[in-house]
Amino acid sequence: MLLKGIIDHVVFRNPENSYTVLILNTADGDEFTCVGSLPELDPGEAVTLEGDYTDNPKYGIQFSITSFTIDPISDEASIYRYLSSGAVKGIGAGLAKRIVDRFGEDTFRIMEEEPERLSEIKGISLRKAISIAEAFESRAGSRQAMSFLAGYSISPHLAQKIYDKYKDRTYEVIRTNPYRLVEDIEGIGFITADRIAAEAGISKDSEYRIRSALLYLLAETAAAGSLCLPEGELMERAVQMLGLDRDLISNQVDALSIERRLIREPYEGETYCYSDTAYYAESETAALLHDLCADEDVDEDTVYGRISSIEKETGISLEDSQREAVKNAICNMVSIITGGPGTGKTTIINLVISYFESKGLDVTLAAPTGRAAKRMAEATEHEAKTIHRLLGAGGAVDNRVTARFDRNAENPLETDVIILDEMSMVDIFVFRSLLRAVVPGTRLILVGDADQLPSVGPGAVLKDMIRSGCFNVTRLTRIYRQAAASAIVKNAHLIIEGKAIPLDTKDEDFFFLERQDAERIIQGIIYLAGDKLPRHLSCTPVDIQVMTPVRKGPLGVETLNLRMQEAMNPQGRMKREIGTVNGILRTGDKVMQIKNNYDMPWTISNDRGVVTETGEGVYNGDIGRVLSVSSDSAYVRFDDGREAEYKGETLSELELAYAITIHKSQGSEYTAVILPLLSGPHMLMNRNLLYTAVTRAKSMVCILGRRKTIEEMINNEREENRHTGLERRIKEMAQMDS
Repeated sequence: MLLKGIIDHVVFRNPENSYTVLILNTADGDEFTCVGSLPELDPGEAVTLEGDYTDNPKYGIQFSITSFTIDPISDEASIYRYLSSGAVKGIGAGLAKRIVDRFGEDTFRIMEEEPERLSEIKGISLRKAISIAEAFESRAGSRQAMSFLAGYSISPHLAQKIYDKYKDRTYEVIRTNPYRLVEDIEGIGFITADRIAAEAGISKDSEYRIRSALLYLLAETAAAGSLCLPEGELMERAVQMLGLDRDLISNQVDALSIERRLIREPYEGETYCYSDTAYYAESETAALLHDLCADEDVDEDTVYGRISSIEKETGISLEDSQREAVKNAICNMVSIITGGPGTGKTTIINLVISYFESKGLDVTLAAPTGRAAKRMAEATEHEAKTIHRLLGAGGAVDNRVTARFDRNAENPLETDVIILDEMSMVDIFVFRSLLRAVVPGTRLILVGDADQLPSVGPGAVLKDMIRSGCFNVTRLTRIYRQAAASAIVKNAHLIIEGKAIPLDTKDEDFFFLERQDAERIIQGIIYLAGDKLPRHLSCTPVDIQVMTPVRKGPLGVETLNLRMQEAMNPQGRMKREIGTVNGILRTGDKVMQIKNNYDMPWTISNDRGVVTETGEGVYNGDIGRVLSVSSDSAYVRFDDGREAEYKGETLSELELAYAITIHKSQGSEYTAVILPLLSGPHMLMNRNLLYTAVTRAKSMVCILGRRKTIEEMINNEREENRHTGLERRIKEMAQMDS
C-alpha cells in the first residue's frame, strides 16, 4: 500500500545500513511512524512510501517501507517547512519565512533559475544569495540522484556512495557503463552492476560487460588466493557467467591484453592470465629478492666460534641442527627457517639476535599480525612490530589492494637485520611492500611453518621461495625435550605426517569428546569456553578461542558467535549495545576486524590513560574487545593495545569473534583452542587445516565431534592449489646471473 506525506522529523538513522525511523505527516493530519532503508532525508521532504503496516511488540504499529519516491514540493507551507528544517545551509526558520513570504510557490524556481533575486530580501547579500543557491542545488541534486538510483533497486547506502563518487555524472555512468561501479565503488560487484546494466537496457554482449566480467573473475581469483588463471579456465568461467560465445569473450581478452590491464604469460605449454596489479606485484617481488641476495664472504669457523661463545654466555645449549640454522641465518643475506611446533625456532631467533647485537648491528623484528608480533616480543624480550606498523601504513592507495606506506624505496628501513616471523601468512602484496623498504646489504631472515595454511591474501610466498631452491633453507624436524612432553606438539607432528592421533587418552593438554549432533557440540563449547576451561587454566573466557572450518551452517562462525554471545555476554540493563550490518555489538564483546582499513586512526595509552602513540591502520584478522558503546559508535581495544573508535560505515568492519574460522587464526596463539569437527566440504577438511588449528593452542586443545571426521582430515592430503608464478620468476632471476 502507499502512504504519502511530509517528513516531520527523523527519529533515528543508521548511516551504516541506512535504516531509518521517521515521523510522517499526511494531508489528513495523521501521524505515522515509518521504518525502513532510506537515503538521508530532511524534515519537510514530500515522499510517497510503499510498504505495509506491522505491529512491533516494543514500539507498536509502524509502517514498514519497501520502496519510496521523493515527490516535488509545491505549496508554500511545505516549501517553508523544508527550508526551515536546516536542510539548506545558510537558511534558518526566520530567513525561510522571509523568502517564502516574498516568493511564495515560486521560491524553488527562483533559487534554481534566478538565485540573485534572493538578495532582494533584507539580510541576504548577493554573495550569500549565490551561496544559498549553491547549497540548495547540491541538496536538490543529491535528492534527485537518490530517487533515480532507487529506480534501479540500489540500496540507499550504496546510492549515497555512488552519488558521492560521481555527483552530476551519476546519470551518465548508470545509463552508459554501470560496470564502472565494480572498480570505483566498494561493495558493488559484477553481479550487482550486471543487474543495473540490464535494467538500464545495456546489451548483454556489450564490451563493457565482457571486460568487467573478465577483470572481476581475476579479482575473485586473487580473493581466493591465486594470482593468475590459465587462460582456458578464465574463458570457461566467463562463458558460464555471461552466456556468450567464446569468440566475443576472446576478443575482449585480446583488447584488455593490448591495454595491459590483463597480462598473458606463456609457461610450459599453458598461457596464464594476470590482472596488472597481481602481475607487477609478483614480478617486482622476484626482482627485489634477487637484489637482496648479494654474495658476502663470511668465515664460517669464526661464526661458529662466536655462536659457541654466546651459548656459554647465555647458558643455552644448541643441538647441531639448531647451530647450523643460526650459522645459515648469519652467513646468508636471505635465509629461511621452517619447522613445526617444538622444533626450536624461537631459540634460534634469540641466538641470531644475540649474535648480531654483539656485532653492534641493528636488528628489527616483525610479524604479520598484532597477536603474532606480541608473541614474538614476549619470546625474544625485544620489540616486535606488525609489518604494517613497521612500514608506517598511512592509508589506501587504490581502495582495494595495497596500502600507502611511509617506508619505501625513497625512505627505507634503517636497520641491518630483519627477522620476519610467521612468514607462511604473508601475502604477495604485503611482502612486496616490505621488500621495497629494504636496502641491499640488509639481511632478511624469514621464519615460518611451511606446513601451515597459506596466507589469507593472494600468493604462496613462503612455499614458492622454498620450492625455487634459490635461498638457503633450514628445515627443523626434531622435537626438543620440553616440547616433546606436550600432546599438542606430538599430535601436530603426527597429523602433518599423516599418522593417526590418539583420541582416547585424557592428556592434560589435548582431549577429544565424541559428539554426533551440532546442538550437543554447541552446548559443550559454551560450557568449556565459558566455565570449565577458564577455571582449569586460570584464564578468562576471552583467552579461549573457538575455531571452526566454515562460516555457514549449524557449526559455522555466524551461528556459534550468536549462541556464544547470548551465553557469555547477554543483554543487560547496564550494557549498551549497537546494531550493525553484522549484528549486535555489546560492551565486553570479543570482536574481529574483517577487512584492511588503512585510514582508521588509533591510539595506545599507558596505565594512567596518557596517549603514548598514535597511528593509522587496523587490519583484517585483528582481534579485540569492545570497551564501550554509545548511540552511534563502539570503542575497541585490540590485543596489541591499540584503541580505535568505530562509527558510521566502519562499524560494518567488525564482527563477533568468540568463534573464528581456522584460516583467520593464522599467526595467532591462544591459551586454549576448541574445535568443533562434525562434517564439512572434502576440499576444505584436509590435513593442513587440522594441523594449523591444533598448532594455534598454547596450553589446551579440545575437539568436539566425530572421530571419523578427524581421521578423514588426517588422511586428506589435498592442499589448496594456488596459481602463482613467483617460484619460476625467482628461478629466472637467478639464471640471469649464471
